[in-house]
Amino acid sequence: MRMKNVLITGAYGQLGEACIKYLKSYFNIIPAGRYGGNKGIQLDITDAHSTRQMIKKHNPQVILNLAAMTNVDGCETDPKMAEAINVNGVKILCDGFDGHFIQISTDYVFDGNAGPYSEDDETNPISVYGKTKLAADDWLSANHEKTTILRANVVYGYTNRTKASFVKWVVDSLTDEKPIRVVDDQWNNPTWTESIASVINELIEKEAFGLYHYGDKDHLNRYEFALLIAKVFDLDASLISPISTSELNQPAPRPLRSGLKTEKIESELGIIPKSVETCLQEIRKQLSK
Repeated sequence: MRMKNVLITGAYGQLGEACIKYLKSYFNIIPAGRYGGNKGIQLDITDAHSTRQMIKKHNPQVILNLAAMTNVDGCETDPKMAEAINVNGVKILCDGFDGHFIQISTDYVFDGNAGPYSEDDETNPISVYGKTKLAADDWLSANHEKTTILRANVVYGYTNRTKASFVKWVVDSLTDEKPIRVVDDQWNNPTWTESIASVINELIEKEAFGLYHYGDKDHLNRYEFALLIAKVFDLDASLISPISTSELNQPAPRPLRSGLKTEKIESELGIIPKSVETCLQEIRKQLSK
């Protein structure tokens, strides 16, 4: 049987790197991203003509859409750009494509008053980022039959390709003996990029359409997460001090009591989330090789 062609958009960020590494043993991976890569395709999903041409040329059976404007404050200050990438980009990718479309979504579609959330809980985004991601989710559910929406939260890895990883920021800061302040009132279940990659593999293999939530096992606040990172990497936790979200004066509001429940994906796909500490220990082991 021929391997499925899987087009990964936004392939050059931390999640894209993990997905390429994990999925390449099972599928023919076509990596594409806004800035290209060594052997990858340069793709701007807001450019309808070039996107359609590229999809026609490579004929993917699966599109894994990791391309998004994820800078929450950037979305708040430039809502037109957020709409163009997070909503219209999805519509362009689906134009004429009738295969399996996997959309990575976010817990920011909720208001953060009563998390962690299940797939049945009512959405109520409080930021432009959350609103645009929810708009894409809703459009896909209504317009693309073979859609999987996978909501994730506080995605982290350790890669030099991105500055977006919370773990990399904490480890690098503490290694340099630089004091950091971390919010202690934002609750989530932080999720390793390799955990998500393994979940995506199952979604493709089983052609699991619909809405799923996934996060790793532990529900903790960012300050507790930072302390756990310091513990696993044998770094000085006294350099970490707590701060409230309101003290940061960020342009976009954040959902505070958030996180994602995983009962549906566990029962339907047999996926068992790992503990955050186990994932961090695995990252440290990989870095020491």
